[in-house]
Amino acid sequence: MSEQPVVSASDLRMAILKKEMAEIEGAEKAKAEQEKQLRDFTENFLHEHVTDEERGMIQKLVMSAANNGKFEALVYSFPSDLCTDSGRAINNRLPHWPETLQGKAKELYERYTEVAKPQGFKLKAAVINFPGGMPGDIGFFLNWAPEAV
Repeated sequence: MSEQPVVSASDLRMAILKKEMAEIEGAEKAKAEQEKQLRDFTENFLHEHVTDEERGMIQKLVMSAANNGKFEALVYSFPSDLCTDSGRAINNRLPHWPETLQGKAKELYERYTEVAKPQGFKLKAAVINFPGGMPGDIGFFLNWAPEAV
């Protein structure tokens, strides 16, 4: 029977260090990928138009909510940083909040005023999360509830 080699304290420290370095490297790669995805989303959000696929998804969300007896659906969300005021007007329910919209959010709001509002729909914008106590994402909620009597 052969004797097991003795592992030194230095070997154990090095193994732990290598593991920690691998974890840090993995976290850095994940963060870089997340930042890239946000940059790509922002570029698309600010410079592209709402696609037929996105409009179709909004219709599916509305129909699903209606089929479940709901009168409101969250139909779109985006980072508050993509508003000209980082979502402050929406968070404070100021009447000029639509003027702070950019890109696809502005396009969706304009489509709402042209098409959905005349059909009796209402649109509400709200901050839907507060990471670190600051406005995070903005949500557009489409509502078709009857008028209160």
